[in-house]
Amino acid sequence: MTDLDHRYAGPETQPYAPVTGNLADLLERVLDKGIVIAGDIKIDLLDIELLTIRLRLFIASVDTARKAGIDWWETDPALSSRAARDALAEENERLRARLGALEEAGEETVGAAR
Repeated sequence: MTDLDHRYAGPETQPYAPVTGNLADLLERVLDKGIVIAGDIKIDLLDIELLTIRLRLFIASVDTARKAGIDWWETDPALSSRAARDALAEENERLRARLGALEEAGEETVGAAR
């Protein structure tokens, strides 16, 4: 007769059930709550610090990020067309003011020379 090998514990003998879920549920939970990943990279040579890089990664939905006070993508001209237009309009305003001041200074110089 054959002997049965009882070393293998089948799924019915596991102390807990396997975690079921899919990627969509995990992604929804992460985006809803947000997740922060932080790390530092430090390079030393003979106890002399050569380079330190601090990495902070915040993964969340736009709404969750706004609740956390993070909205840099709305004000960065490289990422937002509205921010780019605003930056361009602001620069244009500054240049017009500077040009006006230079023209006034030029008129005063011409008036003083007469």
